[in-house]
Amino acid sequence: MYTVCKEFYDEGMYKGMKKKVLAFAAAAVLAAPQMVGAEGFAIYEWSAEGMGMAGARMFAENDAANLAFNPASITKVKGEVFKVSATYLSPHGKYDVESSGPLGTIKSGHNRVHPAWAPGMYYVRQINDKEWFGMGTWSRFGMVSQFERNSAPGSNSFSAKLNGVTLGANYARKLDKKWTASLGAEVNYVGLQMDKNLFGMAPIHLEGESYALGWNAAANYEFDEKNEICLVYRSAINHSMDADYDFHPPIPGPLGNQYGDAYACVTLPESLTLGYNHKFNDKTRVELNYIWTRWERYDALNISFNPEMSVMGHVVTEVPQTKDWTNGKRFAIGLEHKFSDKYSGLLGYAFDHSNIPYDGGDFMIPTGTRTTYSIGAQYHDKKQTLAVSLGWMNVGSLDFKGGHLGEIYASAHTRDSYTKMASISYQRNF
Repeated sequence: MYTVCKEFYDEGMYKGMKKKVLAFAAAAVLAAPQMVGAEGFAIYEWSAEGMGMAGARMFAENDAANLAFNPASITKVKGEVFKVSATYLSPHGKYDVESSGPLGTIKSGHNRVHPAWAPGMYYVRQINDKEWFGMGTWSRFGMVSQFERNSAPGSNSFSAKLNGVTLGANYARKLDKKWTASLGAEVNYVGLQMDKNLFGMAPIHLEGESYALGWNAAANYEFDEKNEICLVYRSAINHSMDADYDFHPPIPGPLGNQYGDAYACVTLPESLTLGYNHKFNDKTRVELNYIWTRWERYDALNISFNPEMSVMGHVVTEVPQTKDWTNGKRFAIGLEHKFSDKYSGLLGYAFDHSNIPYDGGDFMIPTGTRTTYSIGAQYHDKKQTLAVSLGWMNVGSLDFKGGHLGEIYASAHTRDSYTKMASISYQRNF
């Protein structure tokens, strides 16, 4: 049993904890620009165990990644733990476009496979028998898509990357035998890179980054030894992004190639997660997970230019892009079974309904409804845990409108899309 005052305020322990926190923060800052997400926008693959249970992993015992899934459950960590994970995601898909003009011909193609990595890193320390502290970095939002430069989709987006990284710190406390709660702060990094080939002949490149603050709160309630629920809220995060652009018109005018500054405001939405855990016995448990995300905040992506661009005789100071997404709903179920004291198996299923309307779709995020199937395995002993998992995400078709500035298609249809996933995690117990 930990004593409340003596150990926490012991000078040696405090200095040791401070050094680890500073080292962790430095490593997270250095890693941030390298972290990317998968095709789509919201990312849930935060550890191998989490992916093995399709994101329904909010009540795990002694798992530092609880910080990402349910910060209130870091109170299930014993002592001090450090965890790293890496998830590989490889998107595939095909498209059909109806060309602009009186003939309206149909053209087909596929995306260029551009795999991505979503790393995670977590540190949790038990302060005493009632208090815990945790730090972590993981990807909550991200996407990558790529098409041939001279294709019809390329006039909308032939390359797009949103590198989203969250660095979070949480304090959790056991309020009594049934209730635990957590409060945390987040620093969110977004790096955006966009490439278009306007009218199929005029490439424009835009690149920028932004840091913004957010917060989260979570509560856990244990009905009895077999049943518990949790609620996690994560705030909206408002990004004001300064970027650079360069534009290369097909027939250079008096200005020649054009360079300047760009500016955009984007709000990454808040989310509310409800989780339920049931233990059938000491070996088998099941989790249910429901996530509501307020995607209606993503109503537009308006990019302003200074100085203005001259595009095919048009003076462009702003490119407005209406999105008007609807709110997102995600349901997941995960199963964990202990085959022995050291080996466990994981299964997961998740369903995300599409929230992209016909007038708000594009080739940056050409994804419809997503259905995920996953399987995983875990080895654990007193000092360490190693887990691996595999997943398959079936991505439904999406129809959306074209014909905006510089686009050479009237409408688009994506099909036969899927993402292959693999993940590995390692945790060390101190």
